[in-house]
Amino acid sequence: MTLTPNFYRDRVCLNVLAGSKQNARDIWQAAEGHVLVGVLSKDYDSVDSAVTDMREYAALIDNALSVGLGGGDPQQSTKVSAIAARIQPQHVNQVFTGVATSRVLLGQSQTVVNGLISPTGQPGMVKISTGPLSCRKADGVVPVATAVALLKDMGGSSVKYFPMNGLHTIDEFKAVAAACAAQDFWLEPTGGIDLNNFAAILQFALDAGVSKIIPHIYSSIMDKSTGLTRPEEVARLMAITRQLVD
Repeated sequence: MTLTPNFYRDRVCLNVLAGSKQNARDIWQAAEGHVLVGVLSKDYDSVDSAVTDMREYAALIDNALSVGLGGGDPQQSTKVSAIAARIQPQHVNQVFTGVATSRVLLGQSQTVVNGLISPTGQPGMVKISTGPLSCRKADGVVPVATAVALLKDMGGSSVKYFPMNGLHTIDEFKAVAAACAAQDFWLEPTGGIDLNNFAAILQFALDAGVSKIIPHIYSSIMDKSTGLTRPEEVARLMAITRQLVD
């Protein structure tokens, strides 16, 4: 079973959503394997039904599966951990407080487990109160360097920085990228990324020296009428990636 994502030139792996199993296969082929295909726990009534269906997805894409929460929903945290433990995907999306649980239940260190931190309006400071209980309390705000160290303590692989709102939080994103580079931690920019701003966001992370980057590009490349991600736009994202990384 493949547990390590396929990073283009060892630096960049896309993360996009699949609207069906055929769509997942088409996306994976369009990205030439340099992609993690998101399937959301929120779309399933139970852990058992999710496990059964996600195993079928994984079989079509060399296990390049990303188990998602669904809009960063903290109420999905426990469910995501339970699903991931059974299917052993390449990638797991987690709220900040769910990282350690996912890592322990996975029982190995190869699967990428991200931890969700959010912008605060102040470069260098991030919100880590993204869990099911903490999200209902006053914002827990800490220096981004501390957040990265805490994620490493918990067995996390990367920061999921969400919601970025595209370039709206770019100064804060630069500080996050610098902190990830300084501690050799991976970075997953998420929220409002599209074909127009993808290159700029990726370039900022590359320039900061982040070792591995997993940009999440979701609704902007989806056909709203079908819920399917457009493979041709995934191919365009890969073309942009090649221009920046080669």
